[in-house]
Amino acid sequence: RPSAEFDGNVYRGEGIMPASPQDVWECIKPVAGGRRTKWDQNVKDFEVVEAVSDTVSVCRTTTPSAFMRIISPREFVDVVLVKQFEDGTLLSAATNVEHPLCPPQPNFVRGFNYPCGCFCIPLPGEPDRTQLLTFFQTDLGGYLPQTVVDSFFPASITGFYSNLTKAVKELQA
Repeated sequence: RPSAEFDGNVYRGEGIMPASPQDVWECIKPVAGGRRTKWDQNVKDFEVVEAVSDTVSVCRTTTPSAFMRIISPREFVDVVLVKQFEDGTLLSAATNVEHPLCPPQPNFVRGFNYPCGCFCIPLPGEPDRTQLLTFFQTDLGGYLPQTVVDSFFPASITGFYSNLTKAVKELQA
């Protein structure tokens, strides 16, 4: 649906993952050297620019070119909040931010994530299954026609869930 934050769309993904919330979280948590750069085709590198607290950090994510190289490599700088709720739900929420230690880099187009996040939600009575709810509203920056962006995101989200399912199975092996 159209975003209230920018001239683009909000995308929602939802699925049941065949793993505990902790195993799903192990694959998606926003940490330097984490598993996500290994399985997520849209994350080339992830670094913590500044740890503000034990739950808040400023992070830089880079992406490879995509969509048959129509989309150039991107970089995103976000403030990220990580939280665990009493029911066991794990949350990673982020939004774009400017940071003096992370000016735009050559060979990357600066993109902007508007409020977005991932929820790993325990399913009562099913400890080995997790509801994963994701929200994305990303301005890829540059001069991409909206039709290219609109056709990229649904396939990207489908790939995210498919590749995450494989990553979780490998973690459990």
